[in-house]
Amino acid sequence: MFSVTVRDHIMIAHSLRGEVFGPAQRLHGATYLVDATFRRAELDADSIVVDIGLATRELAAVVGELSYRNLDDDPGFAGVNTTTEVLARTIADRLADRVHSGALGEGARGLAGIAITLHESHVAWASYERTL
Repeated sequence: MFSVTVRDHIMIAHSLRGEVFGPAQRLHGATYLVDATFRRAELDADSIVVDIGLATRELAAVVGELSYRNLDDDPGFAGVNTTTEVLARTIADRLADRVHSGALGEGARGLAGIAITLHESHVAWASYERTL
C-alpha cells in the first residue's frame, strides 16, 4: 500500500460533557497538528498516490472551516462531544467528500482510504481511518 501525508493545523474552542472529561468540561482551547494520509494499492497513471498540492489545499480548506471557532456554537456539532476522535472523523469525512467531488483531481478517485491523525501534543494523538 502506498501513502502520502500532508499536514496542517487547527485551533478550536470547545467544552466536553461528562465527568470523564474533568476540567475539560469547561470551555477551553485546543490546537491540533493535523496529518492527512491518503492510501492506495497502486500508483495512478502519473505514478503518484495523490497530487500533494491539491491534497494540501483541500486539507487547508477543511480545517479552515473549523479553525478559530467555538465548536459548542456550531449547529453541526449540536449534542456531540467534539473529542479529538470525533474531530478526526469529521475531517476525514469532509476530505472524502472532496475526493468524491473531484477536488483532488481525477487520479484521486482511485484512492483506497484516508487516515486523519490529530496530534494534541508531542505525547498524545488520536486517529480515524476510513475507506473511500
